Amino acid sequence: MGPVSRREAGVQVEADSVAEPGVRGGDPRRILRDETLLVLGLSLGASGVSALISFIGSVTKPGGLKDQAATLNASAAPGRPWLDLAWQLFGIATALIPVALVAHFLLREGAGLRTLGFDRSRPRPDLARGAGVAAVIGSTGIAFYLAARGLGFNLTVVPEALPDVWWKYPVLILSALQNAVLEEVIVVGYLLRRLGQLGWTPGTALVASAVLRGSYHLYQGIGGFLGNLVMGVVFVYLYRRWGRVGPLVVAHSLLDIGAFVGYALLAGKVGWLPTA
Repeated sequence: MGPVSRREAGVQVEADSVAEPGVRGGDPRRILRDETLLVLGLSLGASGVSALISFIGSVTKPGGLKDQAATLNASAAPGRPWLDLAWQLFGIATALIPVALVAHFLLREGAGLRTLGFDRSRPRPDLARGAGVAAVIGSTGIAFYLAARGLGFNLTVVPEALPDVWWKYPVLILSALQNAVLEEVIVVGYLLRRLGQLGWTPGTALVASAVLRGSYHLYQGIGGFLGNLVMGVVFVYLYRRWGRVGPLVVAHSLLDIGAFVGYALLAGKVGWLPTA
C-alpha cells in the first residue's frame, strides 16, 4: 500500500523525490544514503548485528535454546542502588540520541519529527489507536512466545532483573518508552521516508523495515525474529494507513510496559510464565 495523502496524515510519509539535505556539493542521494547508514550504524542496525552474534552464540552452545535466558533490564551495579539508578538513566538517555540525530537531519531539510507523525497534534486518536493495537498484538504475542519457547525455537526471555528498590517500576516504564520511541521513529518513520526518497518501492521498503525489526530481536531466538518481523509488517501497514508513528509509539510502549512490569509482578507466582 502506498503513502497516505496529506489530507489524512497532515504529513508526507514517504517523499517522492530526494530532499536537499542542506549540504553544499555532492550527490544528494549519496548523502541521504550515507546518512541513513550512519543512523542505523549508531542505533538499531548495530543492534541487529549484535543480536545475530548473540544468536550464533546461543545456537552453538550445548543445550536447547529454551534452557538459556535473555535478560532485558538487568542491574548495572548490583548492591549499589543509587549507582545502579544512575547507570539505568544514563543508558535510557543515551539510547535516544539517534532519535535526536534523526530530528536534526529532518530539520535540516525543512521538516521535523512532525512529518513522521511524532508530535502532540492528535493525542486522543493516537492513544486510542495505540491501545487497540497493543491489545491485539499483546494477546497473540504472548501465545506465540510460549509456543515458540515450548518448541525450542526461543530462549527464555527475562524482561527484568532489577533489584527490589523504589525506582524499579519507574525505570521499567522509562525503558519501555525509550524502546518505543527509538524503534518506531527510526525503523518505521525515518527509514521508510529515506528509502522512499532513495527510490525504493513501497514493498521493498516494507520488507527492509520488517527484517530490520526482526534482526535486532534475534538474541531471543528464531521465535523473537519471526514474531517481530510480522509485527514490523503490521506496523508499516498501519503507518502508511494513518501517516503517523504516534499510535505505534503508544502501542509499543504499552506492550513493553506490560511485559516489563507484568513480569516483575507475576514471575514466580504463576505457573504459565517461564522464568530463568
